[in-house]
Order: sequence, then structure tokens, then C-alpha cells
Amino acid sequence: MIRAAWSSRRLGLAAGGALLLAATAVLADLAFPPDLSRLEDSSTLVLAADGTLLRGFTTESGVWRLPADPDAVAPVYMKMLLAWEDRRFRGHPGIDPLAVGRAFGQLVRHRRIVSGASTITMQTARLLEPKERTLGAKLHQMWRALQLERRFTKDEILAHYLTLAPYGGNLEGIRAASLAWFGKEPRHLAPSEAALLVALPQSPESLRPDRYPERARAARDKVLAVMEERGVLSTDMVAEARLDPIPSLRRPMPFDAPHFAWRMTAANPEARIVRSTIDAEHQRALERLALAEQDLLDDGAGIAIMVVENESRRVLAYLGSSDFFDDSRHGQIDMIQAVRSPGSTLKPFIYGMAFDDLMIHPETVVADMPTRYGNYQPENFLKVYRGEVTVREALQHSLNIPAVTVLRHVGPRRLDARLSGVGARLEYGGAGEPGLPMALGGLGTTLQDLVALYAGLANGGTVSPLVMTTDDSAPPAPVALLGEAAAWYVTRILEDAPPPADYVDSRATRDHRRIAYKTGTSYGYRDAWAIGYDSRYTVGVWIGRPDGTPSPDRYGRATAAPVLFKVFLQLPDSGSPANPRRPIDATDLANRDLPPGLQRISAGEDAPGTIARSLTQPLLVSFPPDGAVVELREGEGGYAVLPLIADGGRKPLRWLVNGEPVEAPPHRRRADWRPDGEGFVQITVIDAEGTAARAQVLLK
Repeated sequence: MIRAAWSSRRLGLAAGGALLLAATAVLADLAFPPDLSRLEDSSTLVLAADGTLLRGFTTESGVWRLPADPDAVAPVYMKMLLAWEDRRFRGHPGIDPLAVGRAFGQLVRHRRIVSGASTITMQTARLLEPKERTLGAKLHQMWRALQLERRFTKDEILAHYLTLAPYGGNLEGIRAASLAWFGKEPRHLAPSEAALLVALPQSPESLRPDRYPERARAARDKVLAVMEERGVLSTDMVAEARLDPIPSLRRPMPFDAPHFAWRMTAANPEARIVRSTIDAEHQRALERLALAEQDLLDDGAGIAIMVVENESRRVLAYLGSSDFFDDSRHGQIDMIQAVRSPGSTLKPFIYGMAFDDLMIHPETVVADMPTRYGNYQPENFLKVYRGEVTVREALQHSLNIPAVTVLRHVGPRRLDARLSGVGARLEYGGAGEPGLPMALGGLGTTLQDLVALYAGLANGGTVSPLVMTTDDSAPPAPVALLGEAAAWYVTRILEDAPPPADYVDSRATRDHRRIAYKTGTSYGYRDAWAIGYDSRYTVGVWIGRPDGTPSPDRYGRATAAPVLFKVFLQLPDSGSPANPRRPIDATDLANRDLPPGLQRISAGEDAPGTIARSLTQPLLVSFPPDGAVVELREGEGGYAVLPLIADGGRKPLRWLVNGEPVEAPPHRRRADWRPDGEGFVQITVIDAEGTAARAQVLLK
């Protein structure tokens, strides 16, 4: 009885001691948790929509510490890492008793350390709290390893290790190492590359491949041999991997969309990872295009480009300048956000508001002749006037006088209110206020706001804020800028605008993709603009000198429009025009069939100084010009349609090719003719007064 009671007492004491020990351990764990501050001090990353890195920033201590995820690393690397560092990682509680026993036995037998017993969890603990390699430090790592295992899953511990492991210099983590040594994301690592990155953390400075390539090769090949021995890699895979070269230099970190990255980190200062809407492939292609086009510009001039997906309003490409590092072009200035004069790019919205108000129709006649409005006397860009033109022609050819005439009827303050109401930033400088010069660029706005407005045209006249990150909350409901009919009219007119004269491929591209576009040039040739859209994308291009000095003879149609079309060539074909469905209230009538009130719009009764006499220019076949050689292109059922365009003269116009009439609306200056073969042809246009103009061209 006494012995049984004593045994029970001993068991009770043992149980109590165990409980006390467990309680002490729990309290110690709570009182002294592991320090995770190094994980929190990771590099800020701006990612593309597919997760690839656009731009990263070092930590405050100057280290590249890129967060990593085991699922984003090549499986071959993960298998090699566990086989090399910790084969029983998935089964132990942070400390591997078998490895500890083996290491201790080797120490006793050989009186020196033969192999370590550190698990990946223990190594993670050491990386979180670096200490000198002593017995006390090892015991501390074991305790921390148990704490980490209590707090995190195995995959989370792997992620911490993959984020903190050193790879030479200021590189920490598998992602930074893979990008710096191989120029690729870790999910794409080959066996030879994975083997080198498994070896590097053992001695990151003495094995750096850019400084000690032979040591790095030997360490890599040792890992490959062990992987073959342990069945991770086949003999053939190892033999092939040994033939791969060791990287001889460290690559720079990705530096795509730098202006966008700075903007996103400034807007999200607490975020360590910004997930953007940028399409990495499109972004890099446009950066290469802009660099090539920059060489054709004047000294100090640069390019800015923005691409938006119409339906979602997601920004797919953001190029604030053509060369971020070119100080002579002020490349670090983000010209997408810079306030500049928009030139003629607001004209479509002037006409659109007039369409909404039923003031005009595309076939309404408006006078293009010198006109004074009080103290304001605008001029056409080339100081050439066409007399009476339709609204369609006035917008397609960006004539200034008709645009000012229509704005006078619409009202500058109404235009300002309408554009500001959908979020456009408009600045007039000093004590300036909305006035008739708005039609010709007499205000300031940004490329971003222009792209948002034109994306609204592509979406039936409704404008929404542009979306730049996937974390953006649901954007506000679209706001109507123009009615559907007005947006449809503007789109159809801009689709038929003459192509850039010096860009041969633009005509074929536009006929195929139906790009609606508008150009603009600010006063003194300081800014050249081209904004265009199809059913899927809206693209904005700005070209000029960021310091505001003029670039003589550089204007929208000749300078920015060719770049615009080249950008569209790099985007997937949308397959359809924007706003293809004609609204019920959109009509397609000749001028004579319009109600009397829509047949003509006057300059205004109180517009003193209006010159009433006709200043019609001589009739001319402007495209194709006399003596041109025209390359025929394939189309449905034969050759593609060739546009015939006339300037000057009085409408209606009649067209003949080799004496045969060409069907065309008589009140338009364009006829579409389909060639039937190669050779010389004579094109003739005859106006209402019987005046004829001719052009002989060679088709080949």
C-alpha cells in the first residue's frame, strides 16, 4: 500500500513537473516571440498584371530582399533544396533528432564537426536573427525553430527561407538571386541554375560566380553529384547540366515602367507589393519602340505613350518618357502627368456636344474663312482656307475656324463644365478662364486625361477613371460625356481622317483595324499629339521637349501620328471598329436632305469682321498626288479600296478614273475606288463650277 502510494505520488510529481515545464515553455514563447522584422523590411515591388516584376526598390539598408513564394519557384529547385538541406523537413518539428544524433556522434568520433544538423527551419531562425556561430547561438536557433514551427505552416517557413537566404552582395532571397544571376523569374530555373542557387547560401561571398567562377562551378557540380546520388536528377540530366556555363556578371534588376512604379509607390507608401494592370509584354515592346523613335527627334525631345483597354479602363502600358536615364531629354519627368497645351485634341468633344444639342449634323455646312470674334481672330494651322465645308470635313482635316465657330454656339463654359464633370483636369493659367481659344489648345491638360476622354468616345460617350492597380476598389459608375449618337458620329468621322502622309503602312493598318484618331499641335510647335482608339484599345502619344521649348516643324500629324499607328501595330487586332452599332437617333443624310436649321451653321450674328466672300481654294487631287507610285494591297475579292481625296473647289464633286465614273457621295471630298489591276491610271475630279483637277499615278 505504501509502495503504491509512493508510486502514485511520483507519477503525480512527474506529471506536474511536465505541466509546469510545458507552461513555462508556452509563457516563454509568448513573452519572447521570434523577431520577424527582417521579413517586414522587404523590398517594395511593383508587379505587372501577370505577376512579373516591373520595378523593385531596395530596403532602407540597401538590400534586395524580394518576397518569395514556393509555388512561384521551379519544382526542380524545391526538390534539390530539400534533398540538399533538409530531407526530413516535412516531418520534423523544427529540429531533426536524427540529424542531431548523427552530428553529435561524428563530433565525438572525429573530434571535429563533420556535418551540421541545421534544418531549414533553424536556418530561417538564424537568418531572422543573425548571431555568431557558437553553441549558445545554436541552442537559441533550436528554440526559435520550435517557435516558428508553432506559428507557421511548413510552406510559410519555406517562403521565409526563400526570402531571406543570402546569394552574394546585397542579394537576399531566391527571386532576387534568380533575376540578378540569370535574368529570369525563379519559376523558370533550369537544373544547372537551380544547383548553383542551392549551393550559394553555403558561402555566398566566396562562391559569387562573377568573382570566383571556378569555385562557383565546383560548388554547383557538387550539388549536381549529390542530386544524382539521391535520385533527384538522372545521370543524363546531370551530365547536361554540368555543360552549362556559370554566369560571369550580375544582371541589373528589372527597370520597366519606372515613372509608373514611382507613381504607384508614392500613392501606396505602406504597400510592399503593388499589383498593377500593366501588361509586361506590351510595356517592354513600347519602351523599345520609343527608344528607336526618339533617335528621329530633335535634341532634347522625348516621347510619352499610354495604352488603355477600353472596356475595363485598365492601363496596359505607361511610358512617361522615352529614356528615363537621358538627362538631356529630362527623361525622369513623367510627361503623362505633365500639364501641356492639348492643341486640337479637344475638337471632337466640341463637335460632339453640338451633335447632342442638335445644332449640327456631320453634313452641316460651316464656313472655313478668316473670321474675327471680338478681339480674337483664329487662323488655320497652315493659313489656308477651304471656304464652305461640311462639319465632317472640318473635323477630319482639323480646320480651326469651323471648330471655333461651333464652340461659340456650344459655349466655352459649358465645354469646360462638361469635361471637368467627367474628371478631366483643365488649367487656364493665372486669371484665365474658359474661352474660344479652348478649341485650339488655349488651356492645359494631361495625356492621361486625354486618353480617358477618348476611351469614353470608344465606350459610347461614357467616361470612367482609369484603373492602374488590381487592388483598386470598384471604379465609380461611368459618367456620360456625350450621347451615343454623338459618340457614334465622332467615331465615324475620325475613322475616315486622312492617314499620316509619311507613314506608308498607316493606310493599310487603318483600313484593316478602323482606327479613329485625332492629332493636335500646341502653339509654337511645343507639343505634338495623337490620340486614337478602336473597339478594344485607346492609345495616346505625346512628343515634344519637356522644358517647353519649341520643336519647329514637329506637329501632330507628321510627328505623333506615325508613332500612334506603330503602337497599334504592336497591339492585338481588336477585329472590329469602335461603336459599330448605329444608335437609333443617328442619321446618315446628305446636306440637302437635312432640315433647314441643320443645313448650315453661321459664325454668329454678333461676330464682327466676318469675311462673307468665298475664299475657295483651287481644286486639287490631294491623294493620291500626281506622279505617285501606289502599292496595291490585297483585300476581300481583289485589291483593297484606294481612297481618292480632293481639296478645294466647290461641292458637289464628281470622280472619274480613266474616264469611268466612280460612285461617291457628292457632298464629300472622298471617294472609295477599288482598283482592278496594275498600271497607270488617270484620276479626275470635277466640282460644281465645272473645274477639273487630275492626277496620274502608277499602281503596282
